Amino acid sequence: MASDTQRTAIIGIVTASDRASAGLYEDESGPAIAAYLTKVLKSPFHIIRKIIPDGFESVRDTLIELADKEHCDLILTTGGTGPSPRDLTPEATLAAAPRLLPGFGELMRQESLKQVPTAILSRQIAAHRGPCLVINLPGKPASIETCLNAVFPAVPYCLDLIGAAYIETDPAVLKAFRPRQQ
Repeated sequence: MASDTQRTAIIGIVTASDRASAGLYEDESGPAIAAYLTKVLKSPFHIIRKIIPDGFESVRDTLIELADKEHCDLILTTGGTGPSPRDLTPEATLAAAPRLLPGFGELMRQESLKQVPTAILSRQIAAHRGPCLVINLPGKPASIETCLNAVFPAVPYCLDLIGAAYIETDPAVLKAFRPRQQ
């Protein structure tokens, strides 16, 4: 159980988009992630949002900064997971967070394929950098919710295992799984 003295989780939300970072259109994906977190989390958390250009260096450097300097416990990225040449979020994630957790990407694609056949083109992954879990999400708000509903039940326990801040979901909205303590 969480105690009153446990620290507030810090969650990074990174939108990787050339057009949104240039102000050519409004980012809808980052706010969709923030709304999802507000809906499912019962424990306190603080969000740090970034809108950056697509590309390897911009994503890698932002993830390292959020993990090492801002001490994020969880970073959720959106965008840059397709097959186009500028979609390098998965490669940048692995450069910043080298411990791959392949089940996250597998489950997100499996659930997304129930909605749209092009989900097979998605290259989302999850990995961690020390006590910071990084999950790549697609760029469309409806797809983000589908993916988060699939994997988020495992996120609180994963954060426990890697030494991140303790988070609790609202079980009436989304039941997280934690093994019973002996």
